[in-house]
Amino acid sequence: MGQELQRNKLLEEKHNLAELGGGQQRIDRQHAAGRKTARERINDLFDPGTFVEIDKFVTHTATDFGMDKNKILGDGVVAGYGKIDGRIMYVFAQDFTVFGGSLSRANANKIIKVMDMAMKMGAPVIGLNDSGGARIQEGVESLAGYADIFYRNVRSSGVIPQISAVLGPCAGGAVYSPAITDFILMVKKTSYMFVTGPDVIKTVTNEEVTKEDLGGAMTHNKKSGVAHFTAENDEEAMLMIRELMSFLPSNNMEDPPRKVCTDDLTREIPRLDTIVPEDPNKPYDMKEIILDVIDNGHFLEVQPHYAQNIIVGFARIAGKPIGIVANQPAVLAGVLDIASSTKAARFVRFCDAFNIPLITFEDVPGFLPGTTQEFGGIIKHGAKLLYAFAEATVPKITLITRKAYGGAYDVMSSKHIGADYNFAYPTAEIAVMGPDGAVNIIYRNKIKDDDHKKQIVQEYRNNFASPYKAAELGYIDEIIYPHNTRKKLIQALEMTENKADSNPPKKHGNIPL
Repeated sequence: MGQELQRNKLLEEKHNLAELGGGQQRIDRQHAAGRKTARERINDLFDPGTFVEIDKFVTHTATDFGMDKNKILGDGVVAGYGKIDGRIMYVFAQDFTVFGGSLSRANANKIIKVMDMAMKMGAPVIGLNDSGGARIQEGVESLAGYADIFYRNVRSSGVIPQISAVLGPCAGGAVYSPAITDFILMVKKTSYMFVTGPDVIKTVTNEEVTKEDLGGAMTHNKKSGVAHFTAENDEEAMLMIRELMSFLPSNNMEDPPRKVCTDDLTREIPRLDTIVPEDPNKPYDMKEIILDVIDNGHFLEVQPHYAQNIIVGFARIAGKPIGIVANQPAVLAGVLDIASSTKAARFVRFCDAFNIPLITFEDVPGFLPGTTQEFGGIIKHGAKLLYAFAEATVPKITLITRKAYGGAYDVMSSKHIGADYNFAYPTAEIAVMGPDGAVNIIYRNKIKDDDHKKQIVQEYRNNFASPYKAAELGYIDEIIYPHNTRKKLIQALEMTENKADSNPPKKHGNIPL
């Protein structure tokens, strides 16, 4: 009996030591910096009492620089699995209180084990990053650990959802694992990402910049487009991950999780009949249409601060998760440019990988003109969105609310690149270009005066800049009353539910990068 008590006591001591991480002093310092500990974050992330820890007692094997005398159980990362809304998910959370959360060979192995298990079991991986980077005392072994993680990120891509929360510093090689994952979430004022820090930049280029300006949450959510979501604090970050996961399947062989729909399936929306202005140059907010037609107005927008001329995000219609891509006429008239094309292309490819139907709301006057865009490679970047839509085999439904001009009409999930069902409002204008530009080219040197031009423009608008020409050719399946939008989208989603389509056998395509 005494031996059993002793054994139990030893196990309890080990548990307590591992859970203390770098010690109370460092935990207090973490809290003072406005950040939670790795274990506190995991508790916020998972359903209560469901987290199971793996490799709790792992320690590093380094002997140089006196490291053999400095060992802490768990070695700077907490790994395991738990449940979100009853579904199994894997997690690794870097513990900044232990060696600054730095990556050692031993804790890289813990992360690798969790990633391998997740792939075998077909479950998502969530990485909670809070690390000073590679453990310098271990040299190349630490770098090898990073590369082993990157390799698994790539192998897992499109097979299981991978989510990264950056909850503290993330620098150097450490940023590439989050960059390969599907979504990156950052916390205002406490997290940052950069390949080289402010000190190195000052030495090399003589530029002075703060950590926050260089790689803070708003920098990457607004300027660079590296990150997808912003949270006010660690707790909100975990709640956002829970919400995101509610739209995603556990792996690429499953359908996304349905919810019971409490919103009327036949609900009419009279205000949509007048939402598109009579004046074709007047802006309106496409988000109002989106919020009106989805279930309960619940829209999880992705990258809301970046390339705001396009809107992407998750919603439900009739209880079923969908991905939404929408031009935003309230910003830059809804044109496609480099940033909006790449933002939407990556989102489309994610939805396609994980069996999430795509609904496109279209009002696009074309691609943004100018030397900045041309020199920046708008041709190549615009082609990414075209490629993504054409490659996607999930149900694709498109609704043209107003303008669908030129090549941008083709790119925005047109019938010709594989959309399954194409709607248009009576206000839709589908043409090679706007009536004014078209008339200037067709009737060059033949226009007598302003009144004559107005008359020709009106004739062109009636004949070509309307949805009826496209409908006559079968490019638009149905012209609908705007108040019926929700009902019509539900019908189209039901109709495409059992869609079976695949691309020709190939190793992979060569997307214009």
